[in-house]
Amino acid sequence: MSVKGILLVGGKGTRLMPLTKNTPKPMLEVAGVPFTAHQLAKAKAAGITEIALATSYMAEVFQPYFGDGSKLGMKLHYAVETEALGTGGAIKNASKVLNLQPGDSVVIFNGDVLSGHDLTAQINFHRNSKAAVTLFLIEVADARAFGCVPLDDDKNVLAFLEKMDSPVTNLINAGCYIFDSSVFEMIPAEIVISVERETFPDLLKRGLTVKGYVDQSYWLDIGTPAALVTASQDLISKKLQSPATPENDGKALIAPDATLGKSTKIAGGSVISKGVVIGENCEIIGSIIFAGAKIADNCRIINGIVAPNSQIAANTVATSEIIGY
Repeated sequence: MSVKGILLVGGKGTRLMPLTKNTPKPMLEVAGVPFTAHQLAKAKAAGITEIALATSYMAEVFQPYFGDGSKLGMKLHYAVETEALGTGGAIKNASKVLNLQPGDSVVIFNGDVLSGHDLTAQINFHRNSKAAVTLFLIEVADARAFGCVPLDDDKNVLAFLEKMDSPVTNLINAGCYIFDSSVFEMIPAEIVISVERETFPDLLKRGLTVKGYVDQSYWLDIGTPAALVTASQDLISKKLQSPATPENDGKALIAPDATLGKSTKIAGGSVISKGVVIGENCEIIGSIIFAGAKIADNCRIINGIVAPNSQIAANTVATSEIIGY
């Protein structure tokens, strides 16, 4: 009985445009490495070394970067959808490449959630409860923007409820599920299906045990540019630890070949990528400066993103902006 993984990395990331015009959302750099690298590192830290990447949008960019996983001490498979099949369809499609056996467990990661939750504890909870599915849940202050997931006293999921003005609970789906291998047989193949809106409610109708694992640790959906910046800041500043984050001083991550002008200040969890040139008397606070960008003198960029290979004019002042695209 092994534990394997599926990483859902097929989303287009429309809320992240223009960042995702030429790069799929899970391959955007967060704290100096593609976001997918952080999720693979989290999986490996929990003992999961075989993972299928469920790809669709710009599927061709993943394998050249991660290869077969051997450099990470992992075994990676790639399941490509020629047409997007929704979360349920993607999970079903990816399960086919994992050679699952009865009793195996599969951890399924949403490709856009940064989490500090205890994955090992969730796996143990799942196995001890003998559940068909165990969902990672978090409690938010206001669940009206989310669907909510009520539990009974034994952590059994009672329902999957859509957004409502008066939620019955503030527990929400946090985007990490553990499936018993038998569940994949219940998901129809080659059709568009939502695991959240169709598969999970169907499991409850079948009378199967679906559990909720509640963990109130760090959690962030990186689906917007502002959230991407926050995630990068938090990883650099070590508010959240990830084995994939390159070594840094906790204030900034600066590529060895970056050039910084006289009296220029870099702080606040900023990332200065390869080949970046920054002029004199600049202040870069909490920002992501992508590879090859050139920033002229006397610029002030706070909580922003600068496009790769862009040229930013002298005296530019930008706060919480995407510039250079």
